[in-house]
Amino acid sequence: MTILVTGSTGVIGTQVLDHLKDSGADVRALTRSPERASFPAGVTAVKGELGEIGTLRETMKDIDTLFLLAPNAADELTQALQATSIAREAGVKGIVYLSVFKGDVYTDVPHFTSKHTVERMIGQCDLPATILRPAYFMQNDIRLKDALLHHGVYGMPIGAKGISMVDVRDIGDAAARELLRRERSDAPLPRESYELVGPDALTADSITAIWRDALQREIHYGGDDLDALEARMKGAGPEWLAYDMRLMMQRYQQDGAVASSEEVARLTSLLGRPPRAYRDFAADSAREWKTQ
Repeated sequence: MTILVTGSTGVIGTQVLDHLKDSGADVRALTRSPERASFPAGVTAVKGELGEIGTLRETMKDIDTLFLLAPNAADELTQALQATSIAREAGVKGIVYLSVFKGDVYTDVPHFTSKHTVERMIGQCDLPATILRPAYFMQNDIRLKDALLHHGVYGMPIGAKGISMVDVRDIGDAAARELLRRERSDAPLPRESYELVGPDALTADSITAIWRDALQREIHYGGDDLDALEARMKGAGPEWLAYDMRLMMQRYQQDGAVASSEEVARLTSLLGRPPRAYRDFAADSAREWKTQ
């Protein structure tokens, strides 16, 4: 049993490896810098990245099941489509692809449309894959720590329509379960898809109330200013990515990204428990921040 995890050193890849570490599977982690990577015991570091076609072809020869996470890069779509084709050519019997919630309707958001295009390829090529569609990550809000603690401001402009944010630990758990299900099967399994979402539709009002309770102080919403968001993100990364994130947040404000009760129930069935709530994430974060 050999599973390859791409995006292995990032937020999600780390969670996937953590949930696979005691499974008994032969787990390999693709990384451009094996000498700097710190993986759980038993995980084998493999040097390479999705853009290196020759290396990826060699790596896929010994792989049974693939966790495919394409990076937020200008050529994300190309990397993901090529990696999927190489996996198909190598006879990989199962793929777990990390897509995005609402990718089929947020057509003006580049990384959403990119991921949905990969889904279309998986469907048209009839690949044995599980498509996981995570909503906005709760843990993204850890970056708002200083504003929350020192200024009493929740600064992510999520608007009033509602977002069913997901805990990254649930993403890792769901991915590991599907990887192992496909890995342990004697034959390729039919396609499946899951929306990876939280149980609550979080709005500017409800999320500030949650942080008010968690931190025991007054918390205000920073507003819906997308110009400010884009400027802030340009200071931390490339301009194209800042604009991509602006477009995503604009759709959150206009349309929201709320999961249906059926989607939450389906994820609950996969996990064997309800998905984690934002209130619990905020309470855990507040306790951790007090000790730092």
